[in-house]
Amino acid sequence: MKKKFFVTATDTDAGKTYVSVGLLKAAHRAGLRSLGLKPIAAGAELVNGKLCNDDALLIQDASSVLLPYEQVNPMVLEAPMAPHIAAAKENRLLSVSRIEGYLKGALLTLHDIAIVEGAGGWRVPINDRELLSDLAKCLNFPVVLVVNMKLGCINHALLTAEAIRHDGLTIAGWIANGGQDTMMCYEENLLTLTKMLPAPLLGTLLWHNCVSDAEVEFDHIFSKL
Repeated sequence: MKKKFFVTATDTDAGKTYVSVGLLKAAHRAGLRSLGLKPIAAGAELVNGKLCNDDALLIQDASSVLLPYEQVNPMVLEAPMAPHIAAAKENRLLSVSRIEGYLKGALLTLHDIAIVEGAGGWRVPINDRELLSDLAKCLNFPVVLVVNMKLGCINHALLTAEAIRHDGLTIAGWIANGGQDTMMCYEENLLTLTKMLPAPLLGTLLWHNCVSDAEVEFDHIFSKL
């Protein structure tokens, strides 16, 4: 049976791509056909004459199901800023219906697991009326929440989880990313989140883990999904 997940986070630069890539590679090691998509990406440079986002390229490379870049990242914006602002500066219009159409086309490709990575946090606007969370609602995939372990993460994580559940979506689990060497009272914060978040803790990750240790941890996380 196909599995599909939407990866979001407590804020930007929280580790969504790190987690998405890790899960895609873990699926491949498990012998599954993995497909990664990054619907919207803001912040891109020319690569062989076309705009490409670094995170989207990582997701494309980590997927065992090969798709052209345009399907992996159908909405790429040059400026590294909020998507609705970047789109306005480029005189482009982002909409949930259009993006959903692109994703449904890509998801027709044979796969066993699909990972769709969001942009920023849960309530990122894509135009004056719609949020990226509206796209997640249309897809109706279980959500994997990445928590950036730093001061303030408890508030950010609880509010994000509340919003996800308010939107009628299931939280498949959450992942604690980083913080072991930089956050005061890391273990106490982790324990508080474990008690208060309405979803299972899938695993704890280091920002700069060695490859072999990271693979073991991601294999462990993947086995829980």
